[in-house]
Amino acid sequence: MKISDNKVVSFNYLLQNAAGETLDSTEGAAPLPYLHGHKNIIPALEAALTDHTVGDRLKIELSAEQGYGERDEDLVQNLGRSQFDNGEALEVGMMFQMADEDENIRVATIIAIEADKITIDANHPLAGESLVYDIEIAEVREATAEEIQNGRVELP
Repeated sequence: MKISDNKVVSFNYLLQNAAGETLDSTEGAAPLPYLHGHKNIIPALEAALTDHTVGDRLKIELSAEQGYGERDEDLVQNLGRSQFDNGEALEVGMMFQMADEDENIRVATIIAIEADKITIDANHPLAGESLVYDIEIAEVREATAEEIQNGRVELP
């Protein structure tokens, strides 16, 4: 069965940056499942997987723009500590959700903490990185009606 819209695809992968450093992998874990055609993975990666079948191995190289975009230094901001006054202990590396000026939800990371300000970075952690995926297609199946309606794979 070929990968196409409304198919559930599971794949093993090794993700590296352009320098060959491993960023992520399914090694020692189950293959990653996603619903093809529903924007559950990077669009350029999804496009590259189209029409492949179980057992196919491929190497996909994505520019930063095709992956998580270029870094935007405007997304690094200093916020007043009072904006975090919810009683939770703050730590560098802590991630949280916030709305941008268009009310889109973004994930931001605390990158510095000072007495009166918190510096956050709302760039994706892989923004600005060229990405290299080594992929093996493990399974392709028809999606259930519920999966198609929900736009995602229903995990057990």
